[in-house]
Amino acid sequence: MSGPYAILLAANLVFATGYAVSRIVLADVGPATLGLARVLIGGALLLAWAARDTGAPRKAWTVEDRVRVALMGLVGFALAFALGNWGLARSTATNAALLITVEPTTLLLLSPLLLGERLSRREGLGAALTLVGAVMVVADGVPGFTRALMPHWRGDILLLLSGVAYAAYSLLGRGVLTRHPVARVTAHSVVWGAASIAPLALYEWRAGPPAAWTAAAIAGTVYLGVVITALGYAVWNWCLERVGAARVAAFVNVQPLAGALLGVWWLHEPLTPFLVTGGSLIVIGLHLTVKPGRTE
Repeated sequence: MSGPYAILLAANLVFATGYAVSRIVLADVGPATLGLARVLIGGALLLAWAARDTGAPRKAWTVEDRVRVALMGLVGFALAFALGNWGLARSTATNAALLITVEPTTLLLLSPLLLGERLSRREGLGAALTLVGAVMVVADGVPGFTRALMPHWRGDILLLLSGVAYAAYSLLGRGVLTRHPVARVTAHSVVWGAASIAPLALYEWRAGPPAAWTAAAIAGTVYLGVVITALGYAVWNWCLERVGAARVAAFVNVQPLAGALLGVWWLHEPLTPFLVTGGSLIVIGLHLTVKPGRTE
């Protein structure tokens, strides 16, 4: 497995931990406040990284580039974080990890139309298998499919919309990343994200109870800001620049599998036929996606 693909695999395994950590923090901190806090922490680190990047820009910034980066921050940070945190507050961490399949589905459907990216037949088959495998894992884990009739449907709808917003970040950023350094694009998008989510946090401070910054809430917020936001988005954009949105999408399906396997190992949940079959399809699909060969 080549460098970008290996990094993508590792990154998505780490991303899978973000939902459980967010759920813990949301017990003490409001959704918009958490979103703003993690963006501010991540933004400070990314701006420091961008400042140390002394390489010359590949091309001059155009008005379109600046608009795209602003939309990346508005949609991919502020809207995605807000919808995701509001959804988590009304649903479960398991559902959030499983419903992430909305993001790769959106990328696989729209990247050929919006970005002109074309997968080879083998890559397309691999991406399809990862998606089918993820859906099988989801069908065995989400209440409403196999256990009860959508007990968290309001939160789940918000989580679905959050997945679309996360996908929009990649669709908007792909072209900009081919023209400008990853550090600067990522840092600028985070700044726009902080500016966009600040009004929501301000409203939350005035309308709701104050945040309780317990030790667990502080530790969780720092983890989300440093690992998931700063490091996560930097790695994601680095890989997006090199392999494209459609190929990146296949690896997102590792997250529901990792979440389900974590439940088997940590919570002693049953290893079901759905999980075994779905996990096998994800592994086979990823192998086909990264296997060297023709890219017709």
